[in-house]
Amino acid sequence: MFLEHNSHDLLYRTPHGAVKTGTKITLRLSIESASIPKKVECILNNTAISMHYAFHINSTRIYECEFYSPDEEGLVFYYFYCECDENKLYYGNNSLCLGGIGEAKECAPEFLYQITVYDKNFKTPDWAKRAIFYQIFPDRFCREGETPFHGIKREWNSEPFYKKEQFGGEYLSNDFFGGNFKGIIKKLGYLKDLGINAIYLNPIFKSPSNHRYNTSDYEIPDETLGTTDDFKELTKTASSLGIKIILDGVFSHTGADSVYFNKYDTFDSLGAYQSKDSPYYSWYNFYEFPEKYESWWGFDTLPNVCELDESYLSFILGENGIALKWLRLGAIGWRLDVADELPDEFIEKMRTAIKKENKDSFLLGEVWEDASKKESYGKKRRFLLGKSLDSVMNYVFRSAVLDYLTLEDSSLFLKRISSLYENYPKEALYCALNLISSHDVPRALTPLSGAPDFRTIDRNAQHDYVIDENSLHLARKRMRLAFTLQLTLPGAPSVYYGDEVGLSGYADPFNRAPFPEDKKDDFLFSHLKKLIAIRNSTPCLQTGDFNPIFYKNSIICFMRSISGGTDIFGNKCTNGSVLVIINSSSFDDTIELDLGRFHVHSLYDMLTEEAFIYKDKITFNMPPFSQRVLHLERNENECIKIQSTQK
Repeated sequence: MFLEHNSHDLLYRTPHGAVKTGTKITLRLSIESASIPKKVECILNNTAISMHYAFHINSTRIYECEFYSPDEEGLVFYYFYCECDENKLYYGNNSLCLGGIGEAKECAPEFLYQITVYDKNFKTPDWAKRAIFYQIFPDRFCREGETPFHGIKREWNSEPFYKKEQFGGEYLSNDFFGGNFKGIIKKLGYLKDLGINAIYLNPIFKSPSNHRYNTSDYEIPDETLGTTDDFKELTKTASSLGIKIILDGVFSHTGADSVYFNKYDTFDSLGAYQSKDSPYYSWYNFYEFPEKYESWWGFDTLPNVCELDESYLSFILGENGIALKWLRLGAIGWRLDVADELPDEFIEKMRTAIKKENKDSFLLGEVWEDASKKESYGKKRRFLLGKSLDSVMNYVFRSAVLDYLTLEDSSLFLKRISSLYENYPKEALYCALNLISSHDVPRALTPLSGAPDFRTIDRNAQHDYVIDENSLHLARKRMRLAFTLQLTLPGAPSVYYGDEVGLSGYADPFNRAPFPEDKKDDFLFSHLKKLIAIRNSTPCLQTGDFNPIFYKNSIICFMRSISGGTDIFGNKCTNGSVLVIINSSSFDDTIELDLGRFHVHSLYDMLTEEAFIYKDKITFNMPPFSQRVLHLERNENECIKIQSTQK
């Protein structure tokens, strides 16, 4: 007896992927057996549903069941059971839990298929689905004019401190290069020319550190960045250029050196550390007042807050609270630091507050895993079910891209991307920040060079590591492929400042070097700029469907398409299809494609500006580390969906 179910194939599961509450779902199981099965069941959230015979495909029997997704958002898990003669088999998800084709076993499966059921009213901002983000670490992007430094003043072209001795014996991260709001304003023309239309700023609020994740005062910017008026000028100027700005909100903890805790008596306020009569005392959880208190990951410089405390909620999310104040000053949304350490109730209240202020506001969360099934502190999270975050920083995407480009497993890469496409509501997936570098991970150029994993070497070794010429040449070729994947797969591309000019470096602080005014890697920059222009002018690369087409050796091929005059969200949109082919290896290879079902008469490579006439089949030679972004010209407008071809 042979069983098969493929959750990525509409033959086996309709509709594909995450569904709205109250949606009719059809699941099918194919069975090859000598005799008619006695019992076929789908086990749905531990409840058995009988499956009935539907039809034959050659000698294979197809059984199916139909049901409606629950009226309340959540996750539905399922597997199958089949009994035929003396044989009993179970069929569940594969051991990688990536969906698609599963595995048959003689016992109940450990790994189950997932259906994400989200609120039928879930809607994310349309602008975010079409955005090209640029992430800026404010102290290191650009300095313009005089800056009132605090901490240790550094020269712009020097390297960040990385030893505690450099800070005077304690690692304080208080070396400042003086990047400021006026500097960002100065560079807005550069970003506009690159094609950027959204900026994500790391924390800007008053803080003793250069990263500012230990907030001292949410009400004002850090003085090294400028004033509130400078921020308003930044958002106003950016808006005039069609660039939106989201801010980094650190709401799970404050700094111990803050208006609210005031452990070091820095501020003219009665902090929670100083007195139980402090207006902020209820924000914190003291075990033994005042020295023992709950803190973020045990760092006593970062006391945790009680996010659901009424006073704290009012301060952050009230009508005149912090969240709305900065939206009114020109920001369009928030990125929530360590979202998995914030209560669902807090995030849901924040969503309600900012959407009431501006329905186009954007709420992004820092989540490193598949956010649809994330658990933290023993609780399943509700991040992508429609009443919480709009979307997340897509670290899963980053890992998949870097692994594919260095390990060259084309099959696994497409499975990982397809898993996100299956598990995330499209409203969330299409505005997930597709990053390949950030302030929390090594810059992509470093792992792409074949450098040792940063977790295996100490900070001194990371500082001393130099990418040799041959490895850098390899890394730059791979980086171009990473940019291509970033700009053509579903999601909102997010470029970390300096990646476009070839900055490298391990994790914090080596990934936070000042933007080099005298450095420009045109091999990377021109490629990225062209890709951004292609994406900004090609609707199907923004909100088109995604179909994996082909994988072979180190080659992948996928299609983005819009047909019938509407995109994947049902919005009126120009029809179009783009075929993307990548060869991630150092060897020549070829790919033969049969595109007849698409009624294709020609193809145009938008990167190289080459044109190809299509007859019957077409073969592409794919040199090492090569890519093609092919616009399909059709004989008719109607786009016919295709099934994946795997070799």
